Parts: sequence; C-alpha cells; structure tokens
Amino acid sequence: MKNTGFQTTITSEHKLMDLHIKETFRYRDLIFLFVKRDFTAMYKQTVLGPLWAIIQPLLTTLVFTVIFGKLAKLTTADAPGEILLPGFLFYMAGNICWSLFSTTVEATSNTFLKNRTTMGKVYYPRLVAPISTALSNLISFVIQFVLLIGFLLFFVFTGKAEIRVTPALALLPLLIAQLLILAVGCGIIISSVTTKYRDLAMLVGFGLHLWQYASPIAYGLELIPESWRTVYLLNPVTPIVTTFRYALFGSGYFNLWFYLISWGMTLLIFFIGLILFSRIERTFMDTI
Repeated sequence: MKNTGFQTTITSEHKLMDLHIKETFRYRDLIFLFVKRDFTAMYKQTVLGPLWAIIQPLLTTLVFTVIFGKLAKLTTADAPGEILLPGFLFYMAGNICWSLFSTTVEATSNTFLKNRTTMGKVYYPRLVAPISTALSNLISFVIQFVLLIGFLLFFVFTGKAEIRVTPALALLPLLIAQLLILAVGCGIIISSVTTKYRDLAMLVGFGLHLWQYASPIAYGLELIPESWRTVYLLNPVTPIVTTFRYALFGSGYFNLWFYLISWGMTLLIFFIGLILFSRIERTFMDTI
C-alpha cells in the first residue's frame, strides 16, 4: 500500500486513559488564540472594558466589608491570637480567589454548549476549550491581584497593616495553579454530565453560592467550632484560601496536612473530570 504521508489520524476510537495531553500541547497556539478571543469578547461591548475586572472585586469587597464586617461583625481571624488584618484586605483576598474559581467553573461547565458549533465543524483537542477558558480568567485574576497588592501597600504606608515576608510566599503560584486545576476539574465534570442531563446546568450557580458560604470567604476560620473544623477543612477550597492569605499577609492559618489533602482531592477531581471528558467528547454531538 502506498504511504500517504499523513501525520495525524482523527478517530473517535481511543482507550479510556488516552487523554490527548501531548496533542493538546501541540495546539498551544490555538489555546492562546482562544484566550485572546474569550478575554476580548468578555469586555467587547462594555463602556468601561477591562476596568470591570477592577470594579467588580472592589464593589464585592465593599459589600462584604459593610455587611459581614461592620454589621454582622463576623471575625476575620483564621487563627487564634493573630493580628487582625484590615477587613478590606481580608475580604478582597478571599473574593479574588473565589472569583477566579467560580467564574472558571461556570465557564468551563458550558464548554460543550458554548463551542458546539466550532467543535462540529473543525477538529481540535477538546481540552483546548476549558484550558483557554481558565487562562482567560487568569488574566482578570492577575489584574485583581495587582490591585490587592496596591491596597496592601496603601494600608502599610498608613500604618494599618504591615508586611510580613514568610517562606510561604513561595506557595502563591502553586496556590493559583491549584485553584485553576480544581476549577477546571469541577467544570469539565459538570460539562460532561450536562450534555445529557441539562437540569444540572441550572443548579451550577446555586451550588457555587452554597460552596462560597461553606468556604472562609466572608468570615475567618476561627468562626468554625473546633468540633466541625476537621470536616470544614476537607473542603478543598478552604486550605487554598487560608493558605493564600497566610502566604500573602504573613499571618493566619496554615496546616501542611490539610493542604496536602486539598491537593489530593484537587488532583482526584481533575483526573475524574479528564476521564469523563474523554468519554463524552466522542459522542457529545449526538446528544447536545
């Protein structure tokens, strides 16, 4: 038989553990194009454009500071005896972490529905879509993180906070990566299931709201009774958020054991998501 010279063969038949990781990496240029597309589309028809990446966390933080800090007077302490941070910094740190997580979960959970037209016409590894979504949300997070650093320096110069550099500061990139991996894992699990059961898509927003209040975003870890603390820390988002604040501000709560458990749960969720995604992508055009 004559050799046709084809380098790529497209087929729906592949093994369960064939996750197309190498192939997805080869399509990294397409990922960057999708990142540019998603970020541009997010603010294209808005008057303020990317400024919304700053306005949204500011407004949310102000609401949290007034409602949970001033009126409800919930504690912002993650550990007993720690020097309390200005409430504004505490809430902003938690909010930008949660914003990155929740927006990535919501966007990724619509992967098949959002890209069904493109996926039905052109072949590319389907993981390109959720990865590009996560990276486009990361751009907004970087903008918000720079804003947080600006407010931290402001409070330091006005004597209301102090900078404490600890070795945990090196964990910041790892924490952000973990938050994205967890969000993508949850998102692609939901996306895989909703191709057949659309009702689940209606519950995503509600579920994320419940998850937010089950995480130390609006209050410090010290609010949780000691008898419930272990169960509470099994929420994989909790060690990420508390460690993020500890790494950034140099005070708060950090437990290596629960942090490693959080990583284990993150990788497990991500791995399950990849397997489900790999199984569904072969037939989703027939059910979507």
